[in-house]
Amino acid sequence: MMISTAPAPLPVEPPSGCPFEPPAEFAALRTAEPISKISLPDGSWAWLATRYTDIRAILGDTRFSSDTTVPGYPLSGMTGGAATENRGFIRRDPPEHTRLRRMVTREFMVKRVEALRPEIQRITDELCDAMERADGRERGGVDLVEALALPVPSLVISLLLGVPYDDHDIFQRLTGKLLSRTIADGEREAARIELRDYLDQLVTTKEAAPGDDILGRLIVEQQRTGEITHDEVAAFAALLLIAGHETTANMIGLSALTLMRDPESAGRLRQEPGLIRGAVEELLRFHSIIRNGPRRVATADIEIDGHLIRAGEGVVVAVASANRDESVFADADRLDVCRPNAQHHVAFGYGIHQCLGQALARVELQVVIGTLLRRFPTMRPAVPDDEIPFRTDMAIYGCHALPVTW
Repeated sequence: MMISTAPAPLPVEPPSGCPFEPPAEFAALRTAEPISKISLPDGSWAWLATRYTDIRAILGDTRFSSDTTVPGYPLSGMTGGAATENRGFIRRDPPEHTRLRRMVTREFMVKRVEALRPEIQRITDELCDAMERADGRERGGVDLVEALALPVPSLVISLLLGVPYDDHDIFQRLTGKLLSRTIADGEREAARIELRDYLDQLVTTKEAAPGDDILGRLIVEQQRTGEITHDEVAAFAALLLIAGHETTANMIGLSALTLMRDPESAGRLRQEPGLIRGAVEELLRFHSIIRNGPRRVATADIEIDGHLIRAGEGVVVAVASANRDESVFADADRLDVCRPNAQHHVAFGYGIHQCLGQALARVELQVVIGTLLRRFPTMRPAVPDDEIPFRTDMAIYGCHALPVTW
């Protein structure tokens, strides 16, 4: 008699004592069972893809839907999880996804983002000045997350969207609840409603006096011409606000800690600042901070590497596993700031849903990492690694806090 074993949940915990490593199960699955089953919180199941080639194939195939309302979509319960909520364009498929994304694509094009580099440098320098004045050497350290990693992307996205930076504590608090894997569903839903109401009021205010910013331009050029609604402007604001600060902030913290622990790589980047662009790609590959997806649902029967995924079956793709695939990245578990193919990572996704703000994230990381290396050459953690609160409870990995001294 055969005994069926229920699939295990999605692996999200780093190995014990290895906070920079993706879940240990991924390495075994890539070899033994690159497409396997996992259980979901609602009692259903989905396929888990762990190999680079399979993940690129899934993310590049529009028959795998990003629409959370399609039956079988593997809901996570976190941000974007509510199927009935007004969804941002990343939770839609073509042609709606294409139409909506095109409205903001120009705002994040490389040339436009590069023009922001001096402003991002100014913001970073001012925050570093404040860190120097605080002089955490005498008081047990300065929290790099609070002092720099969170404020830089929060200030920049608030500036671009036209959101008052004084409100940053509101959206950071609410985003934290939406991305938590451990809080109760009721508390998460209350945070979702509070953020929706905040953004609804923000858009109403800006409708009366649109500024020279992304939300202002959406209101003037798209909403007033009938292309999108008030609620869709608010959905744009939610997506860009959350995505625009949460991911980059965590990459800044992890990247800084990585280089503090790797003085050889840090020294080389100080001596050759031209290597920082490539080093950022390698850090993105190495950390892959999205530990919960992306997610898709098949809209047709699709074969991936000889494995049939049927219409209506959900798929979770483990980008952290793809970016550690030895068949693509030699010695993949080692950070190599001169890795020649690091830019082939899938940390920003792949296909039509590839991260809209990736050019902005790259510039922010390049500026902040370069500035920290230059201005704080002796920076080091102020506490042992086991006292750093890593975000094992969150969908986006990183550090809740990072006390440093120099």
